[in-house]
Amino acid sequence: MALLAKAPEGRVAALLAAAMARPVFDWLRAPEIGSAMVRGRAGGTGAPFNLGEVTVTRCALTLESGEVGHAYIQGRRKADAEAAALVDGLMQGPAAEQVRKAVLEPLEAERKDRVSKRAARAAATKVEFFTLMRGED
Repeated sequence: MALLAKAPEGRVAALLAAAMARPVFDWLRAPEIGSAMVRGRAGGTGAPFNLGEVTVTRCALTLESGEVGHAYIQGRRKADAEAAALVDGLMQGPAAEQVRKAVLEPLEAERKDRVSKRAARAAATKVEFFTLMRGED
């Protein structure tokens, strides 16, 4: 679910369309836009506090074969939420392995590439400090 939620805009839908025809489904909850409270902790371990609200798009659907798919996507992206819910539903049925290879594995490889590029950019700005020890102890 995290891969689907963090994927770039339109990427899940493009990978799914390349892998297979969209299955027939009925909406349990059509895509709707709302907000969710984001909480944080001071220092990562302190008391929780409300950081602010973030816009999310959520939906739920049921495939013709009976599987149910859910999705929550950050931002106002109804098409991405629909594609993520379809992938979630398909991962519960016989097409799971096909969807894993065609959608999830490319998304994971792209995520790892983004993370490593970001780490390389950060490492390029690293400054090494050293001190000289005076000889009179």
